[in-house]
Amino acid sequence: MAERRRLVAGNWKMNGLRADGVALARDIAANARQPHPCELLVCPPSTLLVAVGEALGGSGVALGGQDCHSEPKGAFTGCISAEMLRDAGCSHAIVGHSERRHTCGETDADVRAKTLAAWGAGLVAIVCVGETRVEREAGLAESVVEAQLAGSLPDTASPENLIVAYELVWAIGTGLTPTMADIAEMHAAIRARIPSGTRIVYGGSVNPKNAAEILALEEVDGALVGGASLKADDFWAIAQAAG
Repeated sequence: MAERRRLVAGNWKMNGLRADGVALARDIAANARQPHPCELLVCPPSTLLVAVGEALGGSGVALGGQDCHSEPKGAFTGCISAEMLRDAGCSHAIVGHSERRHTCGETDADVRAKTLAAWGAGLVAIVCVGETRVEREAGLAESVVEAQLAGSLPDTASPENLIVAYELVWAIGTGLTPTMADIAEMHAAIRARIPSGTRIVYGGSVNPKNAAEILALEEVDGALVGGASLKADDFWAIAQAAG
């Protein structure tokens, strides 16, 4: 089996106007032209995709969308299709992020449909799963994630078209810190339920201070970075820690 190469992906969420986004992308691109031990991906808001893609040009940093609709086109006001992401230069699409599941009410079936749509457009789907604090304290963390995987992943999933992102929902932006055992145990549980060789990245307040310890765990193949991806130096420090 081919080695699972580490991936550090930045999810900018709903942050960035054109000037700031382009400046950040240029700084990331400049860093990425130096030797680094992992793949890099940036997922800006859809309004910045083309401009950020141009700023990243030639750097080797991939471009991704933060979401996509399950249909290729139609009367879906405010939505963006996987085909539109591809047309804007994307190679990846995040689907099922916890903020979509819990704020927008997306179900596992919704995530599965979006995953198929991403694949149909030739994109790699980054499928997010993870438990809330209430679910973890009730001893349901593994069963919740297992159910999300079963409902969200199509049967045709493979290491070529899928990356799984494990998000500790209760650790995102809360200041709460999971133990390394928490992370390792869940990544191992996920590994047993997905196609061999598929990468699993960790998301949950990853920053330059904790990245090295998290990325040293055997089953962790990278990071889905939120707030720290909005600072080029922090993002680069996390990428360097992937070595």
